[in-house]
Amino acid sequence: MRKSTIRRTCAALAAVTSLALAATACGGTTKEDVKNEGGSAAAGGKADPNAETKKGLTVGFLPKQVNNPYFTVADKGGERALKELGSSYKEVGTSSGTDTAGQVSYVNTLTQQQVDAIAVSAQDPGALCTALKQAMKNDIKIVTYDSDTNPDCRNAFISQASADDIGRTQVQQMAEQIGNKGEIAILSAAQTATNQNAWIEIMKDELKDPKYKDIKLVKVAYGDDDAQKSFQQTQGLLQEHPDLKGVISPTTVGIKAAAQYLSGSKYKGKVKLNGLGTPNDMRKYVKNGTVEAFELWDPAKLGELAARTAVALSSGQITGKEGETFKAGGLGEYTLGKNGVIDLGKPTVFNADNIDEFDF
Repeated sequence: MRKSTIRRTCAALAAVTSLALAATACGGTTKEDVKNEGGSAAAGGKADPNAETKKGLTVGFLPKQVNNPYFTVADKGGERALKELGSSYKEVGTSSGTDTAGQVSYVNTLTQQQVDAIAVSAQDPGALCTALKQAMKNDIKIVTYDSDTNPDCRNAFISQASADDIGRTQVQQMAEQIGNKGEIAILSAAQTATNQNAWIEIMKDELKDPKYKDIKLVKVAYGDDDAQKSFQQTQGLLQEHPDLKGVISPTTVGIKAAAQYLSGSKYKGKVKLNGLGTPNDMRKYVKNGTVEAFELWDPAKLGELAARTAVALSSGQITGKEGETFKAGGLGEYTLGKNGVIDLGKPTVFNADNIDEFDF
């Protein structure tokens, strides 16, 4: 039965029966229902990589935080891709990077609006699962990007790069900058952020290597992707650990706030800072000597790949299973890995030599 037919049937049923009966017939669930039914994200059908790309779809983008420059760039990439593909884009979201209840509400709203797919950057790996599984029951494809949910709550996850690449390269870069010796700290986003926590665990694992025996991780601080709080957390780290040699901040809001603090303090040039930032945010701090180098992927390409993956799922070209491949326009061909993870590619290192070559 076509999705539109199912929805018309549900609407009619809701009009003539009790609310409880209508909810049951149309897939209304509780957390226990989802738990009992498993809520498998992968479609039951077989992928057809040669299926025609559907047009006229609506894809809702739900970033971790609206008006965050990083997500603005990412979502614009998704918007451009959808326009090229003949489909529609809409963005919704919370102004706070830690408002999980707000994200749940927006998932429910997009489901009620009967979008064809949702691309979401999750603030918490589990908080959205009930709402996302309900969306999938209504034949809405779910793509996570930047920050994942539990794998069974979506069809595919667009990873910025492999977690290994991101976590280890930041430690390696920092070790080089501080001469492989001294105290370091990490300035993260929210304590529940899936991507941040994955990278931090890999950083800690990298630091176990004997070659880092003279480097000590003294603290992981959380700025909640809030500029003022991240600024204050940087200040606090240096007050608490006056011998600190470096700070790794794997979040665009955090690294900019930390750079802002360091550039106006006595620690400028003495305490090294690296992590993940955008060239436009970090350019002046690289040029004034506060930051030597940092890294990131192109967030516009991340958003574009999320959009193209959503359309490929909605078109039946992929279902979310490991080993499936699809063409993502000018980005090239991608293969789904374990648990439906798609890696965008390796991050780019930005420094004084190349930063002016980029504009995002």
